[in-house]
Amino acid sequence: MDAVDALNEIAFWLERGRAATFKVQAFRKAAAAISALSPEEVAARARNGRLKSMKGIGDRTFAVIRQAVDGQVPDYLADLREKGAEPLASGGTDIRAALRGDLHSHSEWSDGGSPIELMVAAAEVLGREYLALTDHSPNLTIANGLSADRLLDQLDVVAGINNSSGGATRLLTGIEVDILESGELDQEPELLDRLDIVVASVHSKLRADRKTMTTRMLGGIQDPRTNVLGHCTGRLVEGSRGTRPPSEFDAKEVFAACAEHNVAVEINSRPERQDPPDALIQLALEAGCLFSIDSDAHAPGQLDFLQYGAERAARNNVPAERIITTWPVEELLAWAGGR
Repeated sequence: MDAVDALNEIAFWLERGRAATFKVQAFRKAAAAISALSPEEVAARARNGRLKSMKGIGDRTFAVIRQAVDGQVPDYLADLREKGAEPLASGGTDIRAALRGDLHSHSEWSDGGSPIELMVAAAEVLGREYLALTDHSPNLTIANGLSADRLLDQLDVVAGINNSSGGATRLLTGIEVDILESGELDQEPELLDRLDIVVASVHSKLRADRKTMTTRMLGGIQDPRTNVLGHCTGRLVEGSRGTRPPSEFDAKEVFAACAEHNVAVEINSRPERQDPPDALIQLALEAGCLFSIDSDAHAPGQLDFLQYGAERAARNNVPAERIITTWPVEELLAWAGGR
């Protein structure tokens, strides 16, 4: 098999299994190191041992490349494929099967770890009909948020990918835009008007008092450009960043506003977020809200985290027809444009 494909697939399975970043990056870097070489040159250097001296190639990645150029499925990859045959989540099978797309993902343009093209390729493998690219907005400098000029450049890249790929996954333009302390959205309104999907989230001052946070969130929800309210409590329940309590806000008022303004409440599928908590999903259901099950993927393998979101939606008896990521892309875009 192709050695670059083998290395990238190994990275995918490791990301899906939440392996340490340094392990994943070893295979991504090795794939990048040999991608400029022809398959014949890779094979020749692997067989004469010269590949070992290339920057980014270690003992494990060399062994993978050596087996691949000899026409074998590398042993390490075969083992990961076997483990990956098991679902990530035991529940939510029907909702998982109904999901068509994902409206929250990040690339190396902000704080993701991979090129846009790799994200799209992984989405295709997973059978996604559409994927929204939602890199961060400029206020989130720690995540390399996109200025207006960089977002304009990214729109051209997305158009080029859609025009040239011919693949089964349509890449939607989007952004995860900060809801600023003022309640305004952190990007030029004219640019937001050009996007397919706008996910609005709070990323700062998460310990603000209940009234302040409620007012801030309502500002973002009431903006006609907002389509999805992202990870609404900001909580962290596990993971390398530690834990963080949910922010405090008037959930009934916030979800009533979401229902009134046709903004979907995100069921964030990241295991460390599990946001909103089940009790808030129930409140959003009672308020008549729509939902968006999203991966919030920062790497290709994390796109399969939708399984966790589907499981939580099923556990809370969220009807599939109220989950916008089960809708066909044209229906979704008509809804989003109607805001």
